[in-house]
Amino acid sequence: MSVKTKLITALTLILLVSFLATSLINYAFTRATVREELLNSSLPLTGKNIYSEVHADMLRPILVSTSMANDAFLKNWIKSGETDLGAITRYLSDLRDKYGFLTTFFVSATSDNYYTQNGILKKIGPRDPHDVWYFAFVRKNVEYALDVDTNESEGGQLTIFVNFRVEDGNGRLLGVAGVGVNIDRVTGLLEKARHDYHREVYLVDRDGLVQVHRDKSRIERYYITKAGGIRDVAQAILVPRDDSRSFQYDWDGEHYLLSTRYIPELKWFLIVEQSESSALASARNNLVRTVIIGLLASILIIVLCSITINHYQGRLERLAKTDPLTGAANRRALEEAFEQFSYKAERYGRLFSAVIIDLNKFKAINDEYGHLAGDNVLKEVVATTRRIIRPTDVLARWGGDEFLILMDGGIEEAGALAERVGCALADEELDIRVTFSHGLARFEKGDTLESMTHRADQAMYRSKDGECRDRDL
Repeated sequence: MSVKTKLITALTLILLVSFLATSLINYAFTRATVREELLNSSLPLTGKNIYSEVHADMLRPILVSTSMANDAFLKNWIKSGETDLGAITRYLSDLRDKYGFLTTFFVSATSDNYYTQNGILKKIGPRDPHDVWYFAFVRKNVEYALDVDTNESEGGQLTIFVNFRVEDGNGRLLGVAGVGVNIDRVTGLLEKARHDYHREVYLVDRDGLVQVHRDKSRIERYYITKAGGIRDVAQAILVPRDDSRSFQYDWDGEHYLLSTRYIPELKWFLIVEQSESSALASARNNLVRTVIIGLLASILIIVLCSITINHYQGRLERLAKTDPLTGAANRRALEEAFEQFSYKAERYGRLFSAVIIDLNKFKAINDEYGHLAGDNVLKEVVATTRRIIRPTDVLARWGGDEFLILMDGGIEEAGALAERVGCALADEELDIRVTFSHGLARFEKGDTLESMTHRADQAMYRSKDGECRDRDL
């Protein structure tokens, strides 16, 4: 074997061994960090996103039920003896249609009538299994509660009921009013979360009983305090807290990680759960793909990248942020600069201003001398302006013959800068003499680039008309 072959072979072996060793070490570190990342970041973030959606979806039913319980019409109708069935039916039907609920209802503590949007459903009684919710709710003496049950008025459809106490001015119970929401609305959110995040998401009440789950067979039947390995941490989960919390448990050879959030308006807990092996599956697949691709392409990639990336990266960055004709910043670079200026202004109170420069009679220059000469004028204007502005100022091409300067300082400093640029152009020994009009605008809280430049434009137009010259709008 030649020295060249030996060297290439040695370098190849070193590269491959180093690559494989690095990949395996990275995988080992990934396994160690996946658990921490899931517990401290990923699972709580998923829970936060789903919490917002569930909270928004269920807040309206609660608010409407609250309104019903305090509605003067309903209380007056009850006190009148509940004689006008049509009135209560229309009232409940209008609410259901307006807000799109599955059902609306009122259960009278006086007559035991169960009213829905369709009329009287039945008289409730303590021996009817479907009426247990009513007597349990009354005994609890709470303002409102959520209950998941089959809906007798809608063919036994599984429904989330929002039950709200209706009392007279003396605190005497008049009945229970509320609405019923199709549980599919919430389970749909959980199923979407499972599809998007590949995690199990469900809701349990303060007793640990599952209230909403993609698997409807678990609803109102599955207690986390009694099931599987989660029962070991269930009591700690079922403690209302304002912040999210993370837990771990083992079951059937799997290690599970979960995050919980308490939803005070619902008095339910949101649980986001994932097995560690499913989280590591992606890491394992990534390892296999990385090794295969790396064995075939790493040498070629390293050689080609080292030669080409350094050469092209600088050019691409310049092209992406500069005007190709003049070399001034382009619109993208200007927007980035404005974000930085506005952040410093709002965070630290640093004043900054914008100066718009519009070359006078530029079209006439193009018409008389040609576009090539016009292009040279633009280049010379940019070169001269750059010598005047500070390194921290940003000069951008705003339009065909318009330029924009972002600079630290107020209107006075901006006006002085515009005058210096004008004097510098006047002193330059140019083949074509050029002048410009300008407008100034100071950054105000809440400004966007468009709103700020609009004010500068207006100032410039007034400047051209001889009115309110160089004044900030």
